[in-house]
Amino acid sequence: MPPYEVFIGLRYLKAKRKQTFISIITLLSIIGIMLGVMALIVVLSVMDGFRYEIREKILGARAHVFLSKYGDDIKDYREVITQVERVPGVLAGAPLMAAEVMLSSRGGVAGAFVRGIDPFSESRVSTLKQSVTEGDINSLNRDAPGKFPGIIVGKELAKSLGLFLDDTVTVISPLGDMGPVGMTPRVKRFQVTGIFEFGMFEYDYKMAYISLPSAQEFLRKGDVATTIAIKVKDIYQAGVIAERIKGKLGPAYFTQDWIEMNKNFFSALNSERLMMFILLSLIVGVAAFNIVSTLIMVVMEKNRDIAILKSMGARRSSIMKIFVFEGFIVGLVGTTLGVIFGLLIAHNMQAIVDFLERLLGFKAMPGDVYLLSQLPSRVDPVDVLIVICIAMVISLLATIYPAWKASRLDPAEALRYE
Repeated sequence: MPPYEVFIGLRYLKAKRKQTFISIITLLSIIGIMLGVMALIVVLSVMDGFRYEIREKILGARAHVFLSKYGDDIKDYREVITQVERVPGVLAGAPLMAAEVMLSSRGGVAGAFVRGIDPFSESRVSTLKQSVTEGDINSLNRDAPGKFPGIIVGKELAKSLGLFLDDTVTVISPLGDMGPVGMTPRVKRFQVTGIFEFGMFEYDYKMAYISLPSAQEFLRKGDVATTIAIKVKDIYQAGVIAERIKGKLGPAYFTQDWIEMNKNFFSALNSERLMMFILLSLIVGVAAFNIVSTLIMVVMEKNRDIAILKSMGARRSSIMKIFVFEGFIVGLVGTTLGVIFGLLIAHNMQAIVDFLERLLGFKAMPGDVYLLSQLPSRVDPVDVLIVICIAMVISLLATIYPAWKASRLDPAEALRYE
């Protein structure tokens, strides 16, 4: 059977007619805690979702580790890939030749990064094959007389240049040949054999793929690769595996892993997440002041009851428990409601955003401004547990002073004028 402190604490929560004002403040305390917890869960879920989606898009469009040679191309890239794939933790490697070029078509001109790839090897280290929405990645390997070599462009780049399947596009490299009148840009025509969509505007607008032999011929590099793209088993061990690769191949090579290449970006995301967590926790702190106000007024209202309880032998600790329990209930109800509404919003975030966009007639996340075109949400149970613990701790801390004041009440002084 629960102790009597619980029954008295619950009884004090049920306001009488003359205590309506106290009930209103209690309700406001519950609403304040609910809003704080709800805001924390929603914001943390959106930021976790944003970080997760960005990471998946980056790792889908690019390999986990890139291997290059100091001041030179990798001439024996096939042998190097064989050695790399023997390193523990490495799943696959693929040759890559990259260059910054201009693409020209009837629809306009745009700068792009063109990558020369082997379609089969590239399918082992990235999600390009799955991201091709029109055409086929294997079309890059076609070798038909009278046809231009194939090129696969991003969806946004194709839209910008007005390109469709089977259209031709001119690739222009500023690193051309020296002629009588100076440097002459290198120009070659390609036929669009595929359109891909990674879901990140930056990649879909700036990337294009051609076959490795076409890149070698266009850039006049010979049978070499500028980089080896590597996929690893554990993405969070990419740095460790990169060190193993360098140790195996020697000092002539250097590596860059996805964590190192995006360190500043993800550090900024983590800092913003921490600051938002701290700022939104203040909402719960403000609501806790309402709990303090409520309990102080309850103590003032219940002076006579407290005095009678102490006269009947109630200890100071028991008096404290009554008001601590009352504040605990207020915090528990507010936190519970906040968690329920927060999870409902977080799990239906995109539907809510779509409704608001239709209602207000605007685009919340335009793809040309933000990295993602949709507002992601991903609930982390650990984050929810931390929010619950913080809300309950703040609520309990808010009860200490009013409960302590109630326990120090002198019964004789309280009953003198009764």
